[in-house]
Amino acid sequence: MNAVPSFAGHGYGSSILRTPRDAEYEVFSRVTRMLRQAADGAHGADVIAAVHKNNELWTILAADLASPGNGLPDQIRAGLLSLAGFVLRHGHQALSGKVGVAPLIDINLAMMRGLRQEAAE
Repeated sequence: MNAVPSFAGHGYGSSILRTPRDAEYEVFSRVTRMLRQAADGAHGADVIAAVHKNNELWTILAADLASPGNGLPDQIRAGLLSLAGFVLRHGHQALSGKVGVAPLIDINLAMMRGLRQEAAE
C-alpha cells in the first residue's frame, strides 16, 4: 500500500529495519490489539481511543490508495477503498454505541493475513 512514511508521524512506530509491508503489518497489529482489548469492556474511553486509532489508520490508507503514486492494481485499490469506506462508517457507528467493534477486528485481521501472504510470495 506504500503508506508507511505517512504512519511515522502518527504515533504508530518507526520503520527502521522493516520493509514497508512489515511496518503496515505492525500498525494493523497494534490497532487491532487496541480494538480487542476495548471490545472486552463496554462503550468507554478504551473503545473510543481504539476506534479513533482504527479510523485514523484507515483514513491514512485511503489517502494513500487514492494517490496517483500508489502501485497497486486499480481493481485492488478500488476494493480496498470501498473497504475503507465501510470501516470508517462502521467506526463512526461504533463510536456512537450503535454497533460493536468485532467487524473492525475481523477486517484488520484479514488485512494482516493478506500482508503476510504477500510477503511470503
